[in-house]
Amino acid sequence: MNRRTAIRRLATFFLTTASLAQAQQPKKIPRVGFIGASSSSAGSHYLEAFRRGLRELGYIEGKNITIEVRWAEGSAERFPHLIAEMIGLKVDVLVVSAAAGALAAKKSGITTPVVFAAVTDPIGFGIIDSLAQPGGNITGVALAVGEGFSGKWVELLKEAVPKVARIAVLRNPVHLLSEVFLKEMQAAGRAHRVKLDFFEARDPTQLDSTLSKMEKERAMALIVTPDPLFGSRRARIVDFVTRRRMPSMFFYKEFVDDGGLMAYGPSWADSYHRAATYVDKILKGTKPADIPVEQPMKFEFVINLKTAKKIGLTIPQWTLMKADKVIR
Repeated sequence: MNRRTAIRRLATFFLTTASLAQAQQPKKIPRVGFIGASSSSAGSHYLEAFRRGLRELGYIEGKNITIEVRWAEGSAERFPHLIAEMIGLKVDVLVVSAAAGALAAKKSGITTPVVFAAVTDPIGFGIIDSLAQPGGNITGVALAVGEGFSGKWVELLKEAVPKVARIAVLRNPVHLLSEVFLKEMQAAGRAHRVKLDFFEARDPTQLDSTLSKMEKERAMALIVTPDPLFGSRRARIVDFVTRRRMPSMFFYKEFVDDGGLMAYGPSWADSYHRAATYVDKILKGTKPADIPVEQPMKFEFVINLKTAKKIGLTIPQWTLMKADKVIR
């Protein structure tokens, strides 16, 4: 064997060995962080909607993806701590819930790609530059709760219960759209000749005392405005209206599934399901700034006739005809 042949064979041997060693190295499994705005009990179906979206895209937990889950328990103050924890875990993508979560992520200076779900007005809150070109490292799925949205709660509840003259409204005054909801509902109340009584709660302890105050004042009906605090205490609120036999209007259908009377709003679960497609695109190399923010195309009006019967209420036929879903 001459010297040149020996060198070629040695080179081939080393290249083959290096290629085999590289092929045998385990691939890095992407790690995704998920921070829910409410609690594990109240928000588990949102997490499942997100997981289902990932499964449909070919991701299997423990095999080709890892998900780190944390919950803010309805408290906006918990988000900065949880985001810092996710940064420490070196997640590849962070999924956050609600405007408070997305704002906390932006203020944290995190460089990890961020996908938000269930954010009402991402441009108004300064989270993104535009829907088509979010800019920065944050994108996601908006809820498009636009002008006139909250007035529909008053309109539909009055239509379903024509005799109602006073409606209690449960609100968190620190919610980012709190004043928008208040003004629109006040205008709708005047238009439909209904007096609105506003009751405020900022944390779980205030919620219990607020519901007690509402009971003492003999509220006739209730509208619950969007807020992670109320979502995380869904069972408590539904129990309250059921026990009081109060007609009720909520901001998403899960309240109605649990026994509330009516809900009007976009599908929150679908927002989390769609967030999975954003994670997939980012893991495959697309920059968040280049992924347009989606908005829902449809709002759902859901009525629970079993609840109506339980509280002795007959829903007018023209109201039932408007419903996208009727629970019988």
